[in-house]
Amino acid sequence: MKHKIEIEGGATFFVAADEDSLLRGALRAGAGFPYECGVGGCGSCRFELVSGEMQTLWPEAPGLSERERKRGKRLACQSRPLSDCVIRVRCADDYRPPISTRRRQARLTGRREIAPGMAEFTFHTQEPAAFLPGQYAIFHPPGVAGPRAYSMSNLPNADGDWRFIIRKVADGGGSAAMFDTLREGDVIMLDAPYGGAFFRPDKDREIICVGGGSGIGPVVSVARAALAQGGRTIRLFEGARTAESLCAPSLFAPQELKALNYAPVLSAEPEASAWSGARGFLHQEVEKTLAAPDRCEFYFAGPPPMIEAMQDLLVMRWKAPHDRIHYDKFF
Repeated sequence: MKHKIEIEGGATFFVAADEDSLLRGALRAGAGFPYECGVGGCGSCRFELVSGEMQTLWPEAPGLSERERKRGKRLACQSRPLSDCVIRVRCADDYRPPISTRRRQARLTGRREIAPGMAEFTFHTQEPAAFLPGQYAIFHPPGVAGPRAYSMSNLPNADGDWRFIIRKVADGGGSAAMFDTLREGDVIMLDAPYGGAFFRPDKDREIICVGGGSGIGPVVSVARAALAQGGRTIRLFEGARTAESLCAPSLFAPQELKALNYAPVLSAEPEASAWSGARGFLHQEVEKTLAAPDRCEFYFAGPPPMIEAMQDLLVMRWKAPHDRIHYDKFF
């Protein structure tokens, strides 16, 4: 059974009754529905229900303020159609998925620690791993309410291998399930690909990758794509609290780190340490390093304060064009 969804003054599409959200049904239908995180945190997929019946999956999702809820706003990633509906939202071609999203079963085939509390998870699917470097997948971890989004850290491939860098978060139900409940050989549903912060191979500008914490995952994927393409200067900035928390040295060979002009930045290394590299905040190191930011393409991912600092640097101070700035909001 499918429900007819009409965008007021715009396109019409159909969402299967068993879809887990309006947003994912819209993207699977090829609609240019606005979104970023896809799991209720950013608020980019806000819409209004004009007519019909819609179930709210997560009433307390932080992507909406209480004022917005009172004004009738909803999140497409946390709404499931229960009937034919008319909605009000401003769509755009930029949000049309470049690769169709779909659900498939994925088997956990490996997990290795790459830093304290950080691991690289490897899954296998029967179908090719079809995505663009920098995109993410949505999981429903066992025993946990609601979806979780994790970015691919490898490159698309015909072998059906998907890799994710996941941080075990204190009191985090999703990551606890991935680390403690999921065992090698277990099968989980993988829904992908999502996200607009993917690698643009047709540009000739210098590539700047900035990753903090588990945000290193998508920028590692972008950096790998840039290395494979060749012919362009690449810089990979990674932020961590301590040297032991850096992930890139476990993910790249020494010669690759050299080709990436790898720049690690520590924020909490003890003064007595032998560390002689950069200290402070990632955006500060980016600002100090780049002599000609107007000739750069930026890809970044990490915790909200880092994202905000990079936005301030690029948009407010450097006036970088929006089409050169690529990131997805995660909370």
